[in-house]
Amino acid sequence: MTRMSNFKGPGIVLGAALGAVLGAIAGNMGVWLAIGVAIGLAIGMSARRKTADCPDCAAVHSAHEAASGPRSPQ
Repeated sequence: MTRMSNFKGPGIVLGAALGAVLGAIAGNMGVWLAIGVAIGLAIGMSARRKTADCPDCAAVHSAHEAASGPRSPQ
């Protein structure tokens, strides 16, 4: 079961804030705001939760998935 990360929003906000600061310093707000949002989105998309790789957890998850049936990706 894979889930999308929920770090996109905070990444965009952080990138926009840093872009606004750099834009105010450099004097070109539009360019730096766009660059900051793009970098924040990239960071937010690449952030992942750490998954446990223990065999006991894998056995429990596979047994649970077998009992509940296949799930469609969200």
